Amino acid sequence: MKILLLLTTLLMSQNIWARSYVIFSLAQDLSMGLENETIRKNYYVNMGSGQGVKKDAILDVFRIISVQNPYDNKKRVNYRVKIGELKVIHSSDDASIATLNEYEKEDVPVFELPQFMVGDHVAINVD
Repeated sequence: MKILLLLTTLLMSQNIWARSYVIFSLAQDLSMGLENETIRKNYYVNMGSGQGVKKDAILDVFRIISVQNPYDNKKRVNYRVKIGELKVIHSSDDASIATLNEYEKEDVPVFELPQFMVGDHVAINVD
C-alpha cells in the first residue's frame, strides 16, 4: 500500500515541476534574391492553449548568456536577457506557431546571433 501511495504521489507531482518553454523549430520563406524582399518566419513553441496561450497572445523571448569571469576563479555567470517578442498566430493544446512581433531593442546587449533561434526561452507577456 505504501509503495502504491508513493508511486501515485510521484506521478502526480510531475505536473507541478517547472517546465522550460522554448522555441523548438522554425520555418521560413526561401529567398528569391529580390530587392526589398521580406522573408517571413514561423516560430514553433512548446507552449499552447493548455498553458493559457491563445491566438494574438504576445510571448517574451529570452536568451541565456553564459560568460566566464576570469577574475573570480573562472566562475560562470548566467544572464537571462529579453531579446524580443513573438505574436501567436495559431495555438493547439501543447504547442503554438508565432511570428516576429515588433519590439524596441534600445537596451538589449549585442548577441552573436541577433535573430531568434531554436532553444531560446519563451514566457507569456503579462504587461
